[in-house]
Amino acid sequence: MNIFVCIKQVPDTEATLSVKNGKTINEDGIKWIISPYDEHAIEEALKLKAKIPETNVTLITLGPKRCENALRGGLAMGADHAIHIETDEHVDNRIIAKALAIAIKQEGNYNLIFIGKQAIDDDSYLTHIYLAENLGIPVSTNVTLFNYESEKVFVEREIDGGEKEKIEMTTPCVIGAAKGLNTPRYPSLMGMMKAKKIPIKKLSLQDLEIGEIDNKIIVEKLFAPPEKPQGKVIEGDIEDGVKELVKALKDEAKVL
Repeated sequence: MNIFVCIKQVPDTEATLSVKNGKTINEDGIKWIISPYDEHAIEEALKLKAKIPETNVTLITLGPKRCENALRGGLAMGADHAIHIETDEHVDNRIIAKALAIAIKQEGNYNLIFIGKQAIDDDSYLTHIYLAENLGIPVSTNVTLFNYESEKVFVEREIDGGEKEKIEMTTPCVIGAAKGLNTPRYPSLMGMMKAKKIPIKKLSLQDLEIGEIDNKIIVEKLFAPPEKPQGKVIEGDIEDGVKELVKALKDEAKVL
């Protein structure tokens, strides 16, 4: 079985971000990590690999040179191979998905594709849908339970109102991993040492016959949200406090 896991490198959730040139972030001093939802995707692929003999797990990402570190991290978790579509160009989700799809097709046979349901930097929730469309295969998103049996996939996903939906798909298909699907493992020291020696296949957009970057999503302006005003503490007895609270909600917050 051949499993592909699409991952994205994103700023650490604890990183302090600042805007650069009004359209991007200042990358100086930022720690980069694998998007957490993608870690769930890697873990589920590795769990399936442990159950099915002769299974290969290949990681694939698109981005600048620094993204190689994310691939090394996934290899340290236990993946077998890695592909890096290297580019410094800003490309939207549609182009990213197209590039990933072409690269996966070029590799030949693929049975399953895991990917995080969204990346935590832009929260766009689009790439896995576009990827499935480019490959012409089914997709299920926000997956919290996964089972594979006899070339069929059974998933459970969260839908509106906290309800659950069960879906059966034939392979190949795309699985959009969500939090709760599993608990991602930590790379072992041996895994990290091994990952350093695994060659990473390098591709360019030109190798995938993607020439002109025709982005449909364009960043017009990037800015930090305004700081929230400091909270107001109302002191005194309950009766007077309630009156003051209602007055503040009406006159200051203007929500009543």
